[in-house]
Amino acid sequence: MKITDIKFAKLSVPLRTPFKTALRRVDSIEDVIVMVETDSGAIGYGEAPATAVITGDTHESIIGAITTTMKPKLIGRSIEDLNDLIHIIQNAIVNNSSAKAALEIAIYDLFAQHYKAPLYKILGGGEPTISTDITISVDYIDKMVQDSINAVEQGFETLKIKVGKDIGVDIERVKAIYAAVEGKALLRLDANQGWTAKEAVFALSKLENAGVQLELVEQPVKGYDLEGMKYVTERVHTPVMADESTFGPKEALQLIQMRAADIINIKLMKTGGISNALKIADIAELHNIPCMIGCMLETSISVCAAVHLAVARSHIITKVDLDGPSLCTHDPVTGGVKFNGPDITIADKPGLGIEQISGLTPIEG
Repeated sequence: MKITDIKFAKLSVPLRTPFKTALRRVDSIEDVIVMVETDSGAIGYGEAPATAVITGDTHESIIGAITTTMKPKLIGRSIEDLNDLIHIIQNAIVNNSSAKAALEIAIYDLFAQHYKAPLYKILGGGEPTISTDITISVDYIDKMVQDSINAVEQGFETLKIKVGKDIGVDIERVKAIYAAVEGKALLRLDANQGWTAKEAVFALSKLENAGVQLELVEQPVKGYDLEGMKYVTERVHTPVMADESTFGPKEALQLIQMRAADIINIKLMKTGGISNALKIADIAELHNIPCMIGCMLETSISVCAAVHLAVARSHIITKVDLDGPSLCTHDPVTGGVKFNGPDITIADKPGLGIEQISGLTPIEG
């Protein structure tokens, strides 16, 4: 099976409600879909969102990086040479992690298809069902409380609460939500880099003293502020999880050695794909640091790949935040993974198991 072409398309899927964080508001998922074609007729699918404020990637840069630096080196290569293909992708250009992730996902999809097995079995096996949390966007307190109650009624047992806009209001938001769902759901806070280190310690101490029990707080300070992460981790009881503070294996190792976080959030769009995500999981396991598998605003194409990874490394990836497709008005993908409330199940089909994607608009690459 040899690569014959790499094509692109745009996929737009509206969200049920606006996605609001301390950094941005989004009303629909607008992603680039990468399709790697082969001489056998098999197609591998990948996906990447534009997250300029997080990874620095835009739709144009994703397509440009693949078209100009990666595609020429991959055409004609055999899918069986997985390690060489990954080496080409990772070393063709610096940064551009989302472009690399989309292309890697498609390559891994084809590799597993070639061996006629679901990707998670190629990566090591596991139970093909996991459960995710669901995001409660930043909003008025009453709206966030009602959204939380609705999520619990839909079967979600873990809620990720977006905070980081106004620390005083943030504290009241969390206290109100905790009172409404106590004993029914676990709470995770995601500050999206919205606090300073001292603000984070102040807010978390206030919540802890008020009896609010949190499973974790995600990225309370700026991603580059590792000393700030360490400051918070040392001063609160709530476990601190790094997101934007760690993109690849080297950063993960540095974070662990500094004891600057208790948990690491792995996202394929940050790591540049599955290969580095596997390395981070293995490094974390060596140091007994649990991981979460997360996603940007992505559809069930790239989220499918993240599910396969989480299943194959479930002994260290113990927390799941893959609710992107659940926030959409519909799932444009046939096959792949099935969402049923918080439960995500992998189809027993080769590769990612994606059969069809509706609503694709071709893009010239």
